[in-house]
Amino acid sequence: MTQTNKTNRQWVLAERPKGEPTKDTLNLIEEAIPVASGNQMLLRTEFLSLDPYMRGRMSDAPSYAVPVEIGEVMVGSTVAQVVDSNIDGFAPGDYVLSFNGWQDYALSDGKGLTNLGKSPLHPSWALGILGMPGFTAWAGLKQIGEPKAGETIVVAAATGPVGATVGQIGKLMGCRVVGIAGGAEKCAYAVDELGFDACIDHKAGDFADQLAKASPDGIDVYFESVGGKVFDAVIPLLNPKARIPLCGLVSQYNATGLPAGPDRMNWLMGQILRKKIKLQGFIIFDDFGYLYPDFAKEMGGWVESGKIKYREENIEGLENALHAFIGLLNGENFGKRVIHVGQQIKV
Repeated sequence: MTQTNKTNRQWVLAERPKGEPTKDTLNLIEEAIPVASGNQMLLRTEFLSLDPYMRGRMSDAPSYAVPVEIGEVMVGSTVAQVVDSNIDGFAPGDYVLSFNGWQDYALSDGKGLTNLGKSPLHPSWALGILGMPGFTAWAGLKQIGEPKAGETIVVAAATGPVGATVGQIGKLMGCRVVGIAGGAEKCAYAVDELGFDACIDHKAGDFADQLAKASPDGIDVYFESVGGKVFDAVIPLLNPKARIPLCGLVSQYNATGLPAGPDRMNWLMGQILRKKIKLQGFIIFDDFGYLYPDFAKEMGGWVESGKIKYREENIEGLENALHAFIGLLNGENFGKRVIHVGQQIKV
C-alpha cells in the first residue's frame, strides 16, 4: 500500500488497549480525499512522528490532553505538503509542520501550523531535533535542570531523540554526562558518537552498581523519561538539591496496575524532603511554549555547526506505523522514529 492521489488512508482507534497495543488497537481504513473549501487548505502528509505520548491518547484515563475517541484518526505531528490552499501565507508546494495524525491527507485552517517553505533541507527534522523532542530536551534541562559546569547529569533513554539531545547540551554546558540505554550498541553510540562520559546498559544484571561507579560524585540532574527500575537505581545517588525534569514514564505506559512489591512512596517522599530534591513534571508547549523562538535559534545554530548530532530512524510506509509504534514502546528504536508516509510532489 502506497500513498496515492485517489484515496486517503487513515489509522483509526478501534479499541482502548489493556496493556500493550496490539494489531487490533487501530484499524487501517480508506476514505475519499477531502476537498478544501472556504478558509481551508488540503495537506498531504509526507512524514509522521511516532512518540511515546501517543499511548496515553489511546486511553480514556484522566490526562493532560483529551483522548482519541473510538473511530477517530490517531493523533500525531506531521510534516506535510500543501496541495490546495485558500489561505494567505500558504501556497501549493509549501511544507508545513502540522498535526494531520496518522493519515495521508487532512484539511487545515492554518492555525498552529508552521510554514517550512518549499525546500527545507531536512523536513523531517522539524519532528525531532528542531521540533518537540529537541525542545523538550532544551527547555527541560535548562529551565528545570539548571545544570552548572562540573555537575553530573544522568539521562535515561540516552540515545532517543530527547535523551541524546539532553546529554549533548549537558556537555556543551561543561557537565559530566552519564547516559542510560538498552544494549551495548546504544551505549557505545552515546559515548563514541555523542560524547557522553559514560553510558550504562540498563539490561545488565549489575546495572545499579555500574551506575553508582559511573557517578562517583553523585547525581545533580536526572532527566527522567523512563521510570521503573532505572529511577529506582538513580534515587539513592541523588545529591542534595538535585533536580529532576520529568517529561515521561515510558516503562509504565502499558501498565495495567501498580507494580508488585512493597509500597515505597513514603521512602521516596523522604528522599525528596531530606535532600531537598526538585522534581517537576512538564508538558513542553503548555509550560515553555513561549521559549520556542529562543530554542529554535540556539538549536538551529548548534545543529548547523555540528555541535549537536542527530540520529533519525526512517521507516517507509504508513501501513507500517502501528507495528513501528509498538516497537517504539518496547525500546526497539535507535534514534528518532519517523514514518515516511509519501513522496514529494512537484507543484
